[in-house]
Amino acid sequence: MSGERPRIVVAGTKFGRVYLAGVARPDSPYELAGVLARGGERSARIARHYGVPLFTEPEQVPKDVEACCVVVGAGINGGPGARLAGQLMARGHHILQEHPLHTRELTDCLRTAREHRVVYRLNSHYVHVEPVRRFIAAARRLLAEQRALHIDAVCAFQVLYTLFDILGRALRGVRPWAFGRTADLPPELADLAGSPPVYRSLDGVIAGVPCTLRLQNDMDPADPDNNIHLFHRITLYTEGGHLTLLNTHGPVMWSPRPYMPDDMRTTVRMEESQAAHFGHLSAEPLGPGTGPDHTRILGELWPEAAVGALRALREDIESGTDPGRDGQYHLTLSRLTREAADRFGPVRLHRDPPTPRVLPAAALTAGAPDPGPGGRP
Repeated sequence: MSGERPRIVVAGTKFGRVYLAGVARPDSPYELAGVLARGGERSARIARHYGVPLFTEPEQVPKDVEACCVVVGAGINGGPGARLAGQLMARGHHILQEHPLHTRELTDCLRTAREHRVVYRLNSHYVHVEPVRRFIAAARRLLAEQRALHIDAVCAFQVLYTLFDILGRALRGVRPWAFGRTADLPPELADLAGSPPVYRSLDGVIAGVPCTLRLQNDMDPADPDNNIHLFHRITLYTEGGHLTLLNTHGPVMWSPRPYMPDDMRTTVRMEESQAAHFGHLSAEPLGPGTGPDHTRILGELWPEAAVGALRALREDIESGTDPGRDGQYHLTLSRLTREAADRFGPVRLHRDPPTPRVLPAAALTAGAPDPGPGGRP
């Protein structure tokens, strides 16, 4: 190891593997100094893979380690992540902590950071994923030209906080916000369905923009991070068209509004209009037209996102940024998320769901017969 970059320790080896892969990248601002975990077989193998020590107690982390990534569940998930972050900050280490935290835990961490004069950043991960960054940048350019009219957003409850972070960055804030009541399927319609609805809907306002939220509010308690239909899908409507993040990992699509101009009233053929916008594609990707496969998502996009979060931490350390500035924004997101979650109600538990048959696009086209019109229902 060169020793030219400041050193960092990653705590946690579940989602922490994303951070470890990020730190190992040549564009990382840090050099890996060790892994902090409970000492299980997986953690030992990971430490051997990266050629670093495995620490099992925060007191074992060397004093010359500048920062620690705490990628351990906090109280909201029944874990000790917030307490661990506090112990490491008390030893003088700067902290990058993976979300989510209870509002009280986040407040305590910010107070501890100020007390020990270290930088503390909460990371929602997905805002650093490249297609999401592309969506946020495009949304900001769009909103510099036209006002937002409506937002339609879909996610799973596990990433509700991150959805609001994406919206907050795209809209440059989340205030004012308010929510109505959830729209439930009437019992007489539910009786017709072969299975419970996947999503529940909630109308409201975020950053002064009308919005519709649809949430997959269920999970298998034996496999709580799986069985998600999608992480995020967001459409931002403006007067001139709508911008869509089709999936957390892309593509990002722009669809101009299908506005029919006045000169169509006098043309012989409808397509003879001279309106300039008639030459715009009706839907166009901003960047790649398809999303990556999961090998690239987990092996490239997510570690790249970790590097983005590490850079932000390093910049704050170098500039001596008060952690309260970014912390107040995350406290606001925490309150917003709690209010929306309360409206949606308790998570529905379902046990042992069937293993899905995950299909490629080719399965929907190759050899599929054209049913044609008038087929039997």
